[in-house]
Amino acid sequence: MTKAIMLQGTGSDVGKTVLVAGLCRLAANRGISVRPFKPQNMSNNAAVADDGGEIGRAQWLQSMAARVPSSVHMNPVLLKPQSDVGSQIIVQGKVWGQAKGRDYQRLKPQLLDYVTESFQRISRGADLVIVEGAGSPAEINLRPGDIANMGFATRAGVPVVLVGDIDRGGVIASLVGTHTILSDEDRAMISGYIINKFRGDVSLFDDGIAAVGRFTGWPCFGVVPWLKAAARLPAEDSVALERLARGQAGALKIAVPVLPRIANFDDLDPLLAEPNVELVFVRAGEQLPADVQLIILPGSKSTISDLADFRAQGWDKDLSAHIRRGGRVIGICGGYQMLGRMVRDPLGIEGSVREIEGLGLLDVETVMDAEKTVRNSVAVSAENGEALSGYQIHLGITEGADRVRPFAIVDGKPDGAISGDGRVIGTYLHGLFASDGYRSRLLASFGLTGQSRDYRAGVEQALDEVAAELETHLDKRWLDNLLG
Repeated sequence: MTKAIMLQGTGSDVGKTVLVAGLCRLAANRGISVRPFKPQNMSNNAAVADDGGEIGRAQWLQSMAARVPSSVHMNPVLLKPQSDVGSQIIVQGKVWGQAKGRDYQRLKPQLLDYVTESFQRISRGADLVIVEGAGSPAEINLRPGDIANMGFATRAGVPVVLVGDIDRGGVIASLVGTHTILSDEDRAMISGYIINKFRGDVSLFDDGIAAVGRFTGWPCFGVVPWLKAAARLPAEDSVALERLARGQAGALKIAVPVLPRIANFDDLDPLLAEPNVELVFVRAGEQLPADVQLIILPGSKSTISDLADFRAQGWDKDLSAHIRRGGRVIGICGGYQMLGRMVRDPLGIEGSVREIEGLGLLDVETVMDAEKTVRNSVAVSAENGEALSGYQIHLGITEGADRVRPFAIVDGKPDGAISGDGRVIGTYLHGLFASDGYRSRLLASFGLTGQSRDYRAGVEQALDEVAAELETHLDKRWLDNLLG
């Protein structure tokens, strides 16, 4: 019978995703057949699974850590927040519907059967499944119909390890408080806890462990230090955006406007990892800097509302000034759509606004279409035939005069558009900066010579480093029993 364990947090962003990824890599390094699983995720940072369909980017990373192909069943329910229509609901990789928060609470019981089916599929042929919760089981107001935390754990009979983030403070209270407010049934599912993101001398928390034990009776399975290698892993969702700082000062300065419904922002991670690139994340209320050479418009889950916000921030004027100074622009997916003359949504897929004038930097127009494109893609540069890696997740058909200069040939068809002067590029291809050859040529066009880093190898190395840290700092008996 397949063994399983579930990591739940005392709150959001306590580091569950990285811990699951690290444990998956540690198990894989020991020759164990391991699979990640997350019943419900909320993120606009999506990936295309190897078996087709959308999953959270975090579960894609965790499958990479486990050294197995990714599957839609690793994340059977994915919520993608939109604007005034609530969230798009992806079930087992495909669009299932959409709902606002209160309506979704009523839909959750219908989704539990899908979650259970996917868990059973993932478990087949695996020695171990490591499950990641969402948010916190302490949100007892959400417990009825829950599929993300204790609702799943009790249904599937999976023991839970609670993760507390000591870096944010109050970790003893959060652990003890969770113990206090859980029902007897839910509390019985918790086998112990892990302290995460500790800085300094671990022995200083010995009294804290004793205190938690007195109040809860739970054993501590380890105190994990702040994992520096985690910064080299793709971030899970928009919570991470709140902490994103500008990259280190470098020869090339790139600005990225942080849109309200920004999607697939891990497209930028390979650039952030480059030592000579300074990536500046521009937030609401700030201007797009005048001293940047490149502006990247990232993906968006709601192109029309994000474009309206772009204008409200005055970024359209900043972008025009950037172009007049000779600057360059790359738009990806929703960012590509914004660069055109018009975006139309006749079916109201994104909300009540049916059309909006684009930024006019590319001679193209986009019409939103009910059919969603979701696939991993084989692509080459239209300029020189160099191989590109990437994937597509988008709604909309984009046509216009600038399409005669495509950016790439994707799955055998022209993709994207380039302005007549070559300084504005749009494409639907996510993940293109992870193509080391393309990234090297892009940086070289700005005067940065030398070979770019092997981005994929850097992520693999970071996963191995996280796994090694967990092996060092987690309780050996617990770890050997889990991975035995």
